Amino acid sequence: MTTPRRAPRRAPAALLGGATALALALAGCSTPSSGGSAAGDGTVTITVGDRPSADQAAARAIYDRRVQEFQKANPGIRIEPSETVWDVQTFQANVAGGTLPDVLKVPFTEIQALIARKQVADITDQLKEVGLADRLNPQTVKIVQGRDGRTYGVPVLPYAIGLFYNRALFEKAGLDPAKPPRTWAEVRAAAKAVAEKTGQAGYAQMATENTGGWMLTAQSYSMGGSIESEDGAKATFDDAAMRNALTLLKGMRWEDDSMGTNFLYNMNDIAKDFAAGKIGMFLSVPSAAYQAVVINFDMPKKDVGLTAVPTGPGNDNKVLSGGSVEIVNPKASEAEKSAALKWIAFFDLGKYINQEAAVADAKASAQDGGAVGIPRLSPISPEGFERYKEWIAEYVNVPLENFTGYTDNLATVQLKTEPVKSAQEVYAVLDTVLQKVLTDKGADVDALLREAVATVDTKLARAPR
Repeated sequence: MTTPRRAPRRAPAALLGGATALALALAGCSTPSSGGSAAGDGTVTITVGDRPSADQAAARAIYDRRVQEFQKANPGIRIEPSETVWDVQTFQANVAGGTLPDVLKVPFTEIQALIARKQVADITDQLKEVGLADRLNPQTVKIVQGRDGRTYGVPVLPYAIGLFYNRALFEKAGLDPAKPPRTWAEVRAAAKAVAEKTGQAGYAQMATENTGGWMLTAQSYSMGGSIESEDGAKATFDDAAMRNALTLLKGMRWEDDSMGTNFLYNMNDIAKDFAAGKIGMFLSVPSAAYQAVVINFDMPKKDVGLTAVPTGPGNDNKVLSGGSVEIVNPKASEAEKSAALKWIAFFDLGKYINQEAAVADAKASAQDGGAVGIPRLSPISPEGFERYKEWIAEYVNVPLENFTGYTDNLATVQLKTEPVKSAQEVYAVLDTVLQKVLTDKGADVDALLREAVATVDTKLARAPR
């Protein structure tokens, strides 16, 4: 899934604090102008998308304040905010009509297709110019590189799926919460123990609103599988990995009776029941799920455990990754591309690369009741992220000791992005497969996968290339 599914932020003041600090840090670093949109006075103007709409008054005010702070620090750059956001149909129209903003966030799932169609700018040189080239996370940079080795975007909101588990239920079931499951076989055994000893669902899975297909994809990857061919032309999930994932879930549901009674969870409802002590384990995005279960649904922090996605059969186990990438208009001039990268460094990465910004953001978040220090996939290099964590250590208010199963593996995990074409349509088809397996004891996994592949292939054939 993409970033709109994450929980809403609770700390708008943090954004303002970070913006102000970074503005000071970037003062005097304006970009020399040349050609493109340079005005007679040398000012370079760029259009920046993703401005919150008027009905989001608080978020819009923060965004506009950050624009002002940036322009104050960079008098040679003028920002023209735009409410344009990613949409597969309007994006194509904007490209064709010449109305695409100079900077816009797009999902991880789309970047390779945009590179192939030459609809994003090569920003390799500008990354070096503004000092970001060596600061980005090499794990996620691979996602935005073309076959030519050049870089075409900046991953700014990356995530890697993890396994949440209820430490209190683990203890009641006689399981050691300090030793969470590392394989899917261990997940099945732990889920059965939780169900038998506590009467609650040992493991639950999202299954609606495309989240079922999303998490099935994560399970397939963790067992060495894939969903589509590299070019997105054909479905590939009728394979051993997906059959193993569905067979595992079928066994947990019908043989072990360890998955409870709700087989139509969405992202919000599964978090709610987990927080209420009704679920032992589930897969999700760490930042979104922690915010939901602790901040929104008041689960005690001490009961929240997070570990790496378990592995299963397959020699190519990977972790599902997603998020947002900032791209630059392919028609942008060199001066505009430089200005765009300065904006991205300020707006998206400021708190990770500037100590003042990091401290201001963390302090404000903590004061506003937000969660500080949730484990996450870093947008910057491991070394830089370690420095960032040191900067904010005083304000961390999450139980990091409960997350070591996740954090100890994060820097070396192999990432695999979501399906490259029509991801949401694919997930919707897989939702149906999952629901059938969980609600029909006689469901034929092989037949369901054959039918699903045929349906997806038809959708992929119709999708724009």
